[in-house]
Amino acid sequence: MEKSNKLIIFGLILGVSLIAASVIVARTFLDVRKLDNTVVVSGSAKKEVTADSARWTGNFSRTVTKEQMKEGYNQMKADEKIVNNFLIAQGFTAEQIEISPVFMSEMYNYRNNETVKEYNLTQNVSIKSDDVYKMKELAKNSDKLAEQGVLFFANSVEYYYSELPEVRVSLLPEAIKDAKARAEAIAASSGKKVLFR
Repeated sequence: MEKSNKLIIFGLILGVSLIAASVIVARTFLDVRKLDNTVVVSGSAKKEVTADSARWTGNFSRTVTKEQMKEGYNQMKADEKIVNNFLIAQGFTAEQIEISPVFMSEMYNYRNNETVKEYNLTQNVSIKSDDVYKMKELAKNSDKLAEQGVLFFANSVEYYYSELPEVRVSLLPEAIKDAKARAEAIAASSGKKVLFR
């Protein structure tokens, strides 16, 4: 008798669980069906602009051992002078040129089953200018630093447009118009109506 009561209770719990699961699944299907009737569209608009400023960065470095540290710092000073003179020769002013202090990082090289501890000395260079063409030419000519013995790594020029926020606002009506056209095209193909909120 006690065993049959346990079976009845287990059956009731199982039944309630299945009903709850059915309700959850049914609700999920309803939510999915609701989602099927809603389409979110976004519009886009484009305008060609010309950059009115640019930024160019790079760095130069030397790798030395502990015993070569003093010589390495002297070499970095010489490299900095070469880099600075090169940039001024390219038509940039001292105010536009930013050269960081020397940063040092440890390096471990493995040679002939021995661990050799070395140090990498690096200085970063950054230039900003409103003369975009001059910046483009600078990036092309930076390989001339290598000809003077400087281990220089150059990054790509970054271009900026100062009136971008204003342009975005001016393009908003066109983007909205594009979004409406897309929504109407989708609605027409499925026999639905467009509701703008």
